[in-house]
Amino acid sequence: MIRPDETDDPRRRLLIQALTAGLFAAALTGGGALAAEVSRGGSPKLPAGRSIYRMSGKVLVNENPATIDTRIAAGDTVETPKGGELVFVVGENAMVMRESSRLELQTEQVTSMLIKGFRMLTGGLLSVSRNRPMQVTTATATIGIRGTGFYLEADPQQTYFCTCYGVTDVEASDDKQSRDHVVSSHHDRALYILAGAKPGQSIRPAPFINHTDQELMLIETLVGRTPPFVFPGNSYNAPRRGY
Repeated sequence: MIRPDETDDPRRRLLIQALTAGLFAAALTGGGALAAEVSRGGSPKLPAGRSIYRMSGKVLVNENPATIDTRIAAGDTVETPKGGELVFVVGENAMVMRESSRLELQTEQVTSMLIKGFRMLTGGLLSVSRNRPMQVTTATATIGIRGTGFYLEADPQQTYFCTCYGVTDVEASDDKQSRDHVVSSHHDRALYILAGAKPGQSIRPAPFINHTDQELMLIETLVGRTPPFVFPGNSYNAPRRGY
């Protein structure tokens, strides 16, 4: 029996075409093996017991050097070096960590396997999840996630945040007058959240930068899903949107 989210889903057919054509290579290396698996009709989901799909550089998990077999769980702290990157899965959450990033995977209790939220003061993160509210904290923002895809870049003075799809509630950490409720279907409204701005002016419009739909498709695939958007024609590049 074929499930509705499998081969009769046009998004999955586009995903298979993109993987088979090697179009993920521009965003992430290592897509070839995944393409071969999908083209054979197998599940492209990351195997049970595996957390890391791909890594480069000296990645640390809880301050210990990681290998491809390292398990990552809620409650862990993950760091990537300059020039490094990490693509990994924790439960139903799949992520790409950019270089020079430090991410805390927060949990409600030590024994819980579920991620309650992310704390990221430096670096970049692309993440997808579904149907589970979480909170993202940076130096300048607190963001409520309602199960969505998002991309952020954080430093002590500014957070870049794109709701790739889904619903988020964005609030400046030091300016409670600056709040925004975002409903997005495809990178509809990216934002900068600034430190030290005048009251009510800490959240400002931002362009679409530094992440791609190919990456979103890849990490959704690693947890057995497809993104909730369909490309027209052969447009697999970053969205051409006006801001």
